[in-house]
Amino acid sequence: MLVTVFTLSIPDHRCQLPDPFNDTSYQPRDPLHQLYVNHSIPRDTDGKWSSCQRYDVNLTKVTARTMIDVNATRIRCNRWVYDTSTFKDTFITEQNMICDDDLIRSHANMITMAGLLVGAFGFGILSDVIGRKLGLLACVSMLIVGSIATSFSPNFTVFAICRFFTGASNAGAFTSAFVLGLELVGPSKRKFTGIVIELFWCIGLFILSVMAYFIRDWRTLHLAISVPSVLLLAIFWFIPESPRWLASQNKTEKAEMILRRAAEVNKVELPVKLFDKDTLDSGPQATVYEMFTSPVLLIRSLIIFFNWMVVSMVYYGLGLNVGNLGGDIYLNFTAANIVETAAYFLCLILLDRWGRKAVHCTSMLLGGIACILTIFPLLYLDKSYEWVTITLSMVGKLGASASFAVSFVFAAELFPTITRNSAVGFSSFCARVGGMISPYVADLGTIVNGDFGTALPLLVFGGASVAAGLLSLLLPETLNQTLPETIEDAKQFGRKNKTKYHMNATAEETLRGKYELKEKF
Repeated sequence: MLVTVFTLSIPDHRCQLPDPFNDTSYQPRDPLHQLYVNHSIPRDTDGKWSSCQRYDVNLTKVTARTMIDVNATRIRCNRWVYDTSTFKDTFITEQNMICDDDLIRSHANMITMAGLLVGAFGFGILSDVIGRKLGLLACVSMLIVGSIATSFSPNFTVFAICRFFTGASNAGAFTSAFVLGLELVGPSKRKFTGIVIELFWCIGLFILSVMAYFIRDWRTLHLAISVPSVLLLAIFWFIPESPRWLASQNKTEKAEMILRRAAEVNKVELPVKLFDKDTLDSGPQATVYEMFTSPVLLIRSLIIFFNWMVVSMVYYGLGLNVGNLGGDIYLNFTAANIVETAAYFLCLILLDRWGRKAVHCTSMLLGGIACILTIFPLLYLDKSYEWVTITLSMVGKLGASASFAVSFVFAAELFPTITRNSAVGFSSFCARVGGMISPYVADLGTIVNGDFGTALPLLVFGGASVAAGLLSLLLPETLNQTLPETIEDAKQFGRKNKTKYHMNATAEETLRGKYELKEKF
């Protein structure tokens, strides 16, 4: 998902001199070459050579004594030379997607995020029909084909199509694996499982960082990270189907076989009869639209949807923006991975101590304020304090990562049981919309020049995070609360002095008794 931080990176570049001057390197190779470049390429306000314009001058008449005509006519160029000190090449440099075409990079990342949206829904439905395991295998197969094919893309159209299918299969694979993992454990282990899967995402990011550092050619890098995906096909032999899904399809014999095998390994005694009518009864269902039937539910739902959109936009946006911060892109990417890993460990420690609401709000506000503060070092400090901007951006990444992890747990507990699946699904849709917006925000710095252009994406991300964090203060806490089952429960949830709604531990235990076996497995 984030390999485009490297493969779609835009290195420093300038207009290429006419053919007779053998201009093949970004940095002048000798004094004569330096002379021609200085007379041909204007300097921007930051002191760098202009990326897209050159002076309309006759270089054959330039000598060492010729003054640079800064008032000469400037013209757009259609050939460039690139700085290859960081990347041997990228898809951007290969296709010359810069200057008038610089938004194509944002389009490419947006198309990948659109694939995420389609994949999350399409493969979600598919896994409900054919099973979590087969759904995961289908996603992995598409991921292998799409990602390897991307490495051989001859043009933007093919690249965009391959990235769309890569995004779709990636979302489907992650969602299927996430659901399968949660359905294979009991309720007491779901928080741990839901957070730990994010840690494996971080391991993938660290691997990507190391591979990108040693492989500077975009095609080779993309192929190197794609081919190992073939190993994921081995899950067919090692991972069982979800017993919950099998039970929902009335395939109780297969479900029981898996559960008894798990019980044998875990040295747990199971009753002779595992499934009966009460165990398989899923209860009444409703649609997410019923959450809009009262002002309280409407406001809460909109706050949750807005938070998901902002969290996704900021998370992916900050990930794509590491190359625009200045400094070493590989160090920035690795630092972002470290703080993301730290964020997930903090969630494991704090979720059951502070509560979902406190962790989510604190993360959003901390990350948002840190992003907004980057305006000060960028505008009022010199380049030697670039580390301050990078540090603040990393704090923003910490907040976004923690919020992303908490959002799954928090939203699932806020929605009533009868609308939980559809409501979380719609929340995911909002998150994908935020993801599609993120590339354009991250690339605002390529449209607005100077230090303010560098700060602008962070200001947008920070402002949105603070707004979402403040709005989430209106949501009720769910830690150690009796979660809502019906729409009426949801209306009363979080209100004080509603003793009729709240049940004591004994009553709740009695009510849940008939579903104990179902929830345990």
